[in-house]
Amino acid sequence: MADTAAMGRFLQELSLIIVLAVVLSVVAMASAVPVPAKLCETNETAAAAMQQRRQQQQKKKVTALLVFGDSIVDPGNNNNLHTMIKANHAPYGKDFINHVPTGRFSNGLVPSDFIAQKLHVKRLLPPYLNVDHTPEDLLTGVSFASGATGFDPLTPKIVSVITLEQQLGFFDEYRRKLVSITGSEEETSKIISGALFVVCAGTDDLANTYFTTPFRSLHYSIPAYVDLLVSGAASFLRSLSARGAKTIGFVGLPPIGCVPSQRTVGGGLLRRCEPRRNYAARLYNSRVQELIKDLNGDPLFGTRTRVVYLGIYDIIQELVDEGGRWGFTETTKGCCGTGLIEVTQLCDSRFMAVCDDVEKHVFFDSYHPTEKAYGIIVDYIWEHYSQYLLI
Repeated sequence: MADTAAMGRFLQELSLIIVLAVVLSVVAMASAVPVPAKLCETNETAAAAMQQRRQQQQKKKVTALLVFGDSIVDPGNNNNLHTMIKANHAPYGKDFINHVPTGRFSNGLVPSDFIAQKLHVKRLLPPYLNVDHTPEDLLTGVSFASGATGFDPLTPKIVSVITLEQQLGFFDEYRRKLVSITGSEEETSKIISGALFVVCAGTDDLANTYFTTPFRSLHYSIPAYVDLLVSGAASFLRSLSARGAKTIGFVGLPPIGCVPSQRTVGGGLLRRCEPRRNYAARLYNSRVQELIKDLNGDPLFGTRTRVVYLGIYDIIQELVDEGGRWGFTETTKGCCGTGLIEVTQLCDSRFMAVCDDVEKHVFFDSYHPTEKAYGIIVDYIWEHYSQYLLI
Protein backbone atom coordinates (compact mmCIF):
# COMPACT_ATOMS: atom_id res chain seq x y z
CA MET A 1 0.00 0.00 0.00
CA ALA A 2 2.98 2.29 0.37
CA ASP A 3 3.56 5.02 -2.14
CA THR A 4 6.71 4.05 -4.05
CA ALA A 5 7.77 7.69 -4.30
CA ALA A 6 7.20 8.49 -0.60
CA MET A 7 10.84 8.07 0.45
CA GLY A 8 12.10 10.28 -2.33
CA ARG A 9 9.73 13.10 -1.46
CA PHE A 10 10.55 12.68 2.24
CA LEU A 11 14.28 13.08 1.68
CA GLN A 12 13.68 16.15 -0.50
CA GLU A 13 11.34 17.83 1.96
CA LEU A 14 12.81 16.77 5.32
CA SER A 15 14.91 19.92 5.54
CA LEU A 16 11.72 22.01 5.30
CA ILE A 17 10.04 20.33 8.26
CA ILE A 18 9.43 22.57 11.24
CA VAL A 19 10.59 20.38 14.09
CA LEU A 20 8.29 22.06 16.59
CA ALA A 21 5.20 21.60 14.41
CA VAL A 22 2.72 18.91 15.16
CA VAL A 23 1.89 18.30 11.55
CA LEU A 24 4.62 18.82 9.01
CA SER A 25 3.87 21.93 6.97
CA VAL A 26 4.18 21.19 3.30
CA VAL A 27 4.79 23.83 0.68
CA ALA A 28 2.48 22.30 -1.87
CA MET A 29 -1.03 23.66 -1.40
CA ALA A 30 -2.89 21.53 -3.90
CA SER A 31 -4.65 18.38 -2.89
CA ALA A 32 -4.12 15.28 -4.96
CA VAL A 33 -7.01 12.92 -4.51
CA PRO A 34 -6.75 9.50 -6.13
CA VAL A 35 -9.48 7.76 -7.97
CA PRO A 36 -10.86 5.03 -5.71
CA ALA A 37 -10.28 1.40 -6.62
CA LYS A 38 -12.93 -0.25 -8.70
CA LEU A 39 -15.75 -1.95 -6.89
CA CYS A 40 -15.24 -5.70 -6.96
CA GLU A 41 -18.65 -7.18 -7.40
CA THR A 42 -20.67 -9.63 -9.42
CA ASN A 43 -24.41 -10.07 -9.50
CA GLU A 44 -24.04 -13.35 -7.60
CA THR A 45 -21.88 -11.97 -4.78
CA ALA A 46 -24.05 -8.88 -4.48
CA ALA A 47 -27.19 -11.00 -4.22
CA ALA A 48 -25.57 -13.26 -1.63
CA ALA A 49 -24.45 -10.25 0.40
CA MET A 50 -27.96 -8.79 0.33
CA GLN A 51 -29.53 -12.07 1.43
CA GLN A 52 -27.06 -12.45 4.30
CA ARG A 53 -27.65 -8.83 5.28
CA ARG A 54 -31.42 -9.30 5.48
CA GLN A 55 -30.97 -12.39 7.66
CA GLN A 56 -28.77 -10.45 10.08
CA GLN A 57 -30.78 -7.25 10.02
CA GLN A 58 -32.99 -8.19 12.97
CA LYS A 59 -29.87 -8.55 15.14
CA LYS A 60 -28.65 -5.04 14.32
CA LYS A 61 -30.02 -1.68 15.29
CA VAL A 62 -27.78 0.04 12.72
CA THR A 63 -27.46 -0.87 9.04
CA ALA A 64 -24.02 0.64 8.42
CA LEU A 65 -21.32 2.88 9.88
CA LEU A 66 -20.27 5.92 7.81
CA VAL A 67 -17.40 8.00 9.18
CA PHE A 68 -16.05 11.42 8.21
CA GLY A 69 -13.18 13.40 9.68
CA ASP A 70 -9.45 13.35 10.39
CA SER A 71 -6.62 11.01 11.39
CA ILE A 72 -8.39 9.74 14.51
CA VAL A 73 -10.77 7.79 12.24
CA ASP A 74 -8.71 7.54 9.02
CA PRO A 75 -7.95 3.85 8.30
CA GLY A 76 -5.86 4.55 5.20
CA ASN A 77 -7.48 7.08 2.88
CA ASN A 78 -4.29 9.17 2.84
CA ASN A 79 -2.05 6.33 1.68
CA ASN A 80 -1.82 7.31 -1.98
CA LEU A 81 -2.03 11.06 -1.60
CA HIS A 82 0.93 13.32 -2.34
CA THR A 83 1.21 14.34 1.31
CA MET A 84 3.52 13.79 4.24
CA ILE A 85 0.55 12.94 6.46
CA LYS A 86 0.57 9.15 6.23
CA ALA A 87 0.76 6.18 8.55
CA ASN A 88 1.27 3.35 6.06
CA HIS A 89 4.76 2.57 7.32
CA ALA A 90 6.19 0.92 10.43
CA PRO A 91 5.92 1.29 13.36
CA TYR A 92 2.28 2.18 12.69
CA GLY A 93 0.28 -1.03 12.73
CA LYS A 94 2.86 -2.90 14.83
CA ASP A 95 0.04 -4.56 16.79
CA PHE A 96 -2.45 -4.74 13.92
CA ILE A 97 -3.33 -8.04 12.24
CA ASN A 98 -0.09 -9.45 10.79
CA HIS A 99 1.65 -6.23 11.92
CA VAL A 100 0.50 -4.47 8.73
CA PRO A 101 0.72 -0.65 8.61
CA THR A 102 -2.64 -0.05 6.94
CA GLY A 103 -2.59 3.73 7.24
CA ARG A 104 -4.25 3.82 10.65
CA PHE A 105 -2.57 6.40 12.88
CA SER A 106 -1.95 4.04 15.80
CA ASN A 107 -0.23 0.81 16.73
CA GLY A 108 -3.44 -1.08 15.99
CA LEU A 109 -7.15 -0.32 15.79
CA VAL A 110 -8.63 3.19 15.72
CA PRO A 111 -11.98 4.41 17.13
CA SER A 112 -13.96 3.74 13.95
CA ASP A 113 -13.01 0.04 14.20
CA PHE A 114 -14.12 -0.15 17.83
CA ILE A 115 -17.40 1.61 17.03
CA ALA A 116 -18.09 -0.85 14.18
CA GLN A 117 -17.56 -3.69 16.64
CA LYS A 118 -19.85 -2.09 19.21
CA LEU A 119 -22.55 -1.88 16.55
CA HIS A 120 -21.97 -5.54 15.52
CA VAL A 121 -21.60 -4.27 11.96
CA LYS A 122 -18.08 -5.56 11.25
CA ARG A 123 -14.72 -5.98 12.95
CA LEU A 124 -12.79 -3.41 10.93
CA LEU A 125 -14.10 -0.32 9.17
CA PRO A 126 -12.22 -0.01 5.85
CA PRO A 127 -11.19 3.18 4.12
CA TYR A 128 -13.23 4.24 1.12
CA LEU A 129 -10.09 4.73 -0.96
CA ASN A 130 -7.22 2.37 -1.80
CA VAL A 131 -9.18 -0.84 -1.16
CA ASP A 132 -10.93 -3.34 -3.44
CA HIS A 133 -14.26 -3.53 -1.61
CA THR A 134 -16.61 -6.47 -1.59
CA PRO A 135 -20.33 -5.67 -1.80
CA GLU A 136 -20.62 -6.40 1.92
CA ASP A 137 -17.83 -3.93 2.67
CA LEU A 138 -19.89 -1.16 1.15
CA LEU A 139 -23.25 -2.33 2.46
CA THR A 140 -22.03 -2.13 6.06
CA GLY A 141 -20.09 1.12 5.76
CA VAL A 142 -16.70 2.73 5.24
CA SER A 143 -14.63 5.64 6.49
CA PHE A 144 -14.10 8.68 4.27
CA ALA A 145 -11.82 10.36 6.84
CA SER A 146 -8.48 11.91 5.92
CA GLY A 147 -5.69 12.57 8.40
CA ALA A 148 -5.02 16.28 9.10
CA THR A 149 -8.22 17.63 7.57
CA GLY A 150 -10.57 20.01 9.35
CA PHE A 151 -13.56 22.34 9.27
CA ASP A 152 -11.35 25.28 8.30
CA PRO A 153 -10.93 25.00 4.48
CA LEU A 154 -7.30 26.08 4.89
CA THR A 155 -6.37 23.16 7.17
CA PRO A 156 -6.35 20.37 4.55
CA LYS A 157 -4.79 22.64 1.92
CA ILE A 158 -1.71 23.30 4.05
CA VAL A 159 -0.81 19.60 4.06
CA SER A 160 -2.49 18.44 0.83
CA VAL A 161 -5.10 16.06 2.23
CA ILE A 162 -8.78 15.41 1.49
CA THR A 163 -11.18 18.17 2.42
CA LEU A 164 -14.47 17.53 4.17
CA GLU A 165 -16.23 18.75 1.04
CA GLN A 166 -14.39 16.10 -0.96
CA GLN A 167 -15.39 13.52 1.61
CA LEU A 168 -19.01 14.42 0.89
CA GLY A 169 -18.29 13.93 -2.80
CA PHE A 170 -16.92 10.47 -2.09
CA PHE A 171 -20.07 9.71 -0.08
CA ASP A 172 -22.20 10.65 -3.11
CA GLU A 173 -20.12 8.27 -5.21
CA TYR A 174 -20.46 5.60 -2.52
CA ARG A 175 -24.24 6.00 -2.55
CA ARG A 176 -24.36 5.39 -6.30
CA LYS A 177 -22.42 2.17 -5.73
CA LEU A 178 -24.98 1.10 -3.15
CA VAL A 179 -27.76 1.58 -5.70
CA SER A 180 -25.82 -0.66 -8.09
CA ILE A 181 -25.40 -3.34 -5.42
CA THR A 182 -28.92 -3.29 -4.00
CA GLY A 183 -30.61 -2.78 -7.33
CA SER A 184 -32.95 -0.13 -6.03
CA GLU A 185 -33.06 3.40 -4.71
CA GLU A 186 -35.51 2.29 -2.03
CA GLU A 187 -33.17 -0.32 -0.56
CA THR A 188 -30.28 2.13 -0.66
CA SER A 189 -32.33 4.76 1.17
CA LYS A 190 -33.09 2.21 3.90
CA ILE A 191 -29.38 1.55 4.38
CA ILE A 192 -28.52 5.26 4.52
CA SER A 193 -31.37 6.16 6.86
CA GLY A 194 -30.50 3.24 9.14
CA ALA A 195 -26.80 4.04 9.24
CA LEU A 196 -24.90 5.72 12.04
CA PHE A 197 -22.91 8.68 10.75
CA VAL A 198 -19.89 9.77 12.81
CA VAL A 199 -18.03 13.06 12.41
CA CYS A 200 -14.64 13.54 14.08
CA ALA A 201 -12.67 16.67 13.14
CA GLY A 202 -11.45 19.99 14.51
CA THR A 203 -8.30 19.04 16.40
CA ASP A 204 -6.03 19.74 13.43
CA ASP A 205 -7.66 23.12 12.91
CA LEU A 206 -6.62 24.28 16.36
CA ALA A 207 -3.39 22.37 16.95
CA ASN A 208 -1.96 22.90 13.49
CA THR A 209 -3.58 25.71 11.53
CA TYR A 210 -4.19 28.07 14.44
CA PHE A 211 -1.46 27.39 16.99
CA THR A 212 1.36 26.17 14.72
CA THR A 213 1.10 28.35 11.60
CA PRO A 214 0.55 32.12 11.45
CA PHE A 215 -2.13 31.90 8.77
CA ARG A 216 -5.11 32.29 11.10
CA SER A 217 -3.75 33.41 14.47
CA LEU A 218 -2.64 36.77 13.02
CA HIS A 219 -6.19 37.54 11.95
CA TYR A 220 -8.45 35.71 14.41
CA SER A 221 -8.74 35.67 18.18
CA ILE A 222 -9.38 32.25 19.69
CA PRO A 223 -13.14 32.90 20.06
CA ALA A 224 -13.36 34.22 16.49
CA TYR A 225 -11.54 31.19 15.11
CA VAL A 226 -13.74 28.85 17.12
CA ASP A 227 -16.75 30.57 15.54
CA LEU A 228 -15.26 29.89 12.11
CA LEU A 229 -14.91 26.20 12.96
CA VAL A 230 -18.41 25.93 14.39
CA SER A 231 -19.78 27.56 11.24
CA GLY A 232 -17.95 24.93 9.18
CA ALA A 233 -19.32 22.17 11.40
CA ALA A 234 -22.87 23.49 10.99
CA SER A 235 -22.54 23.52 7.22
CA PHE A 236 -21.17 19.98 7.21
CA LEU A 237 -23.94 18.65 9.46
CA ARG A 238 -26.58 20.25 7.25
CA SER A 239 -24.97 18.65 4.21
CA LEU A 240 -25.12 15.20 5.84
CA SER A 241 -28.75 15.75 6.79
CA ALA A 242 -29.61 16.73 3.23
CA ARG A 243 -28.01 13.48 2.06
CA GLY A 244 -30.28 11.34 4.22
CA ALA A 245 -28.41 10.99 7.52
CA LYS A 246 -30.86 10.29 10.34
CA THR A 247 -28.44 9.83 13.25
CA ILE A 248 -25.09 11.61 13.51
CA GLY A 249 -22.57 11.18 16.32
CA PHE A 250 -20.47 14.34 16.52
CA VAL A 251 -17.18 13.93 18.41
CA GLY A 252 -15.97 16.85 20.53
CA LEU A 253 -12.35 17.89 20.95
CA PRO A 254 -9.83 16.45 23.43
CA PRO A 255 -7.63 18.52 25.78
CA ILE A 256 -5.35 19.47 22.89
CA GLY A 257 -2.82 21.15 25.16
CA CYS A 258 -2.10 17.81 26.86
CA VAL A 259 -1.18 15.98 23.64
CA PRO A 260 2.58 15.20 23.79
CA SER A 261 3.57 17.37 20.83
CA GLN A 262 1.57 20.31 22.17
CA ARG A 263 3.29 19.98 25.54
CA THR A 264 6.60 20.10 23.69
CA VAL A 265 5.63 23.09 21.56
CA GLY A 266 3.83 25.19 24.14
CA GLY A 267 4.24 23.66 27.60
CA GLY A 268 7.61 25.15 28.53
CA LEU A 269 10.64 23.31 29.88
CA LEU A 270 8.45 21.14 32.11
CA ARG A 271 6.13 20.29 29.20
CA ARG A 272 2.97 21.00 31.15
CA CYS A 273 -0.44 20.90 29.48
CA GLU A 274 -0.68 24.11 27.44
CA PRO A 275 -3.66 26.14 28.76
CA ARG A 276 -4.53 28.23 25.68
CA ARG A 277 -4.99 25.14 23.55
CA ASN A 278 -7.17 23.52 26.20
CA TYR A 279 -9.20 26.72 26.55
CA ALA A 280 -9.79 26.73 22.79
CA ALA A 281 -10.90 23.10 22.87
CA ARG A 282 -13.32 23.68 25.75
CA LEU A 283 -14.74 26.78 24.07
CA TYR A 284 -15.23 24.87 20.84
CA ASN A 285 -16.96 22.01 22.68
CA SER A 286 -19.31 24.45 24.40
CA ARG A 287 -20.19 26.25 21.17
CA VAL A 288 -20.68 22.98 19.29
CA GLN A 289 -23.09 21.71 21.93
CA GLU A 290 -25.08 24.91 21.53
CA LEU A 291 -25.07 24.39 17.77
CA ILE A 292 -26.30 20.81 18.11
CA LYS A 293 -29.11 21.89 20.45
CA ASP A 294 -30.18 24.52 17.93
CA LEU A 295 -30.06 22.11 15.00
CA ASN A 296 -32.03 19.43 16.81
CA GLY A 297 -34.64 22.04 17.71
CA ASP A 298 -34.89 23.38 14.16
CA PRO A 299 -38.07 22.02 12.52
CA LEU A 300 -36.37 21.89 9.14
CA PHE A 301 -33.43 19.90 10.50
CA GLY A 302 -34.50 18.15 13.68
CA THR A 303 -37.50 16.40 12.17
CA ARG A 304 -35.28 14.43 9.80
CA THR A 305 -31.91 14.24 11.59
CA ARG A 306 -30.75 13.81 15.19
CA VAL A 307 -27.22 14.86 16.17
CA VAL A 308 -25.67 13.42 19.33
CA TYR A 309 -22.69 15.17 20.89
CA LEU A 310 -19.96 12.69 21.90
CA GLY A 311 -17.74 14.26 24.55
CA ILE A 312 -14.19 12.91 24.88
CA TYR A 313 -12.45 15.79 26.68
CA ASP A 314 -13.00 14.43 30.19
CA ILE A 315 -11.99 10.83 29.54
CA ILE A 316 -8.76 11.83 27.78
CA GLN A 317 -7.96 14.26 30.59
CA GLU A 318 -8.48 11.39 33.04
CA LEU A 319 -6.17 9.15 31.01
CA VAL A 320 -3.51 11.86 31.15
CA ASP A 321 -3.96 12.71 34.83
CA GLU A 322 -4.82 9.30 36.26
CA GLY A 323 -3.51 6.84 33.69
CA GLY A 324 -2.41 4.43 36.38
CA ARG A 325 -6.05 3.44 36.88
CA TRP A 326 -5.85 1.66 33.52
CA GLY A 327 -2.25 0.48 33.83
CA PHE A 328 -0.60 3.37 31.98
CA THR A 329 2.75 4.57 33.29
CA GLU A 330 3.60 7.06 30.51
CA THR A 331 0.97 9.71 29.80
CA THR A 332 3.01 12.66 28.51
CA LYS A 333 5.14 11.13 25.75
CA GLY A 334 4.50 8.97 22.73
CA CYS A 335 5.91 5.50 22.17
CA CYS A 336 7.73 6.47 18.97
CA GLY A 337 11.26 7.91 19.17
CA THR A 338 11.66 10.44 21.95
CA GLY A 339 7.88 10.68 22.21
CA LEU A 340 8.15 14.47 22.18
CA ILE A 341 7.46 15.45 18.57
CA GLU A 342 7.57 12.38 16.30
CA VAL A 343 4.45 11.90 14.18
CA THR A 344 3.68 10.69 10.62
CA GLN A 345 6.94 10.68 8.60
CA LEU A 346 9.08 11.49 11.63
CA CYS A 347 7.71 8.37 13.32
CA ASP A 348 9.44 5.80 11.15
CA SER A 349 11.06 2.57 12.31
CA ARG A 350 13.91 3.09 9.87
CA PHE A 351 15.04 6.12 11.82
CA MET A 352 13.37 5.96 15.23
CA ALA A 353 13.27 3.37 17.98
CA VAL A 354 9.89 2.28 19.30
CA CYS A 355 9.08 1.47 22.91
CA ASP A 356 8.58 -2.17 23.82
CA ASP A 357 5.88 -1.41 26.41
CA VAL A 358 3.22 0.21 24.23
CA GLU A 359 0.47 -1.05 26.56
CA LYS A 360 1.78 1.34 29.21
CA HIS A 361 1.55 4.40 26.91
CA VAL A 362 -1.54 6.55 26.41
CA PHE A 363 -0.07 7.90 23.16
CA PHE A 364 1.57 5.96 20.36
CA ASP A 365 3.16 8.89 18.55
CA SER A 366 3.25 12.49 19.74
CA TYR A 367 -0.32 13.11 18.57
CA HIS A 368 -2.35 9.90 18.41
CA PRO A 369 -3.38 7.54 21.23
CA THR A 370 -2.54 3.84 21.37
CA GLU A 371 -5.04 1.14 20.50
CA LYS A 372 -5.51 0.47 24.20
CA ALA A 373 -6.31 4.13 24.91
CA TYR A 374 -8.66 4.30 21.93
CA GLY A 375 -10.53 1.27 23.25
CA ILE A 376 -11.00 2.97 26.61
CA ILE A 377 -12.22 6.16 24.93
CA VAL A 378 -14.79 4.28 22.82
CA ASP A 379 -15.93 2.31 25.88
CA TYR A 380 -16.54 5.68 27.58
CA ILE A 381 -18.48 6.97 24.58
CA TRP A 382 -20.61 3.85 24.53
CA GLU A 383 -21.33 3.97 28.25
CA HIS A 384 -22.42 7.60 28.14
CA TYR A 385 -23.98 8.08 24.70
CA SER A 386 -25.02 4.79 23.07
CA GLN A 387 -28.57 5.07 24.39
CA TYR A 388 -28.97 8.26 22.35
CA LEU A 389 -27.29 6.87 19.24
CA LEU A 390 -29.33 3.67 19.07
CA ILE A 391 -32.85 4.99 19.58
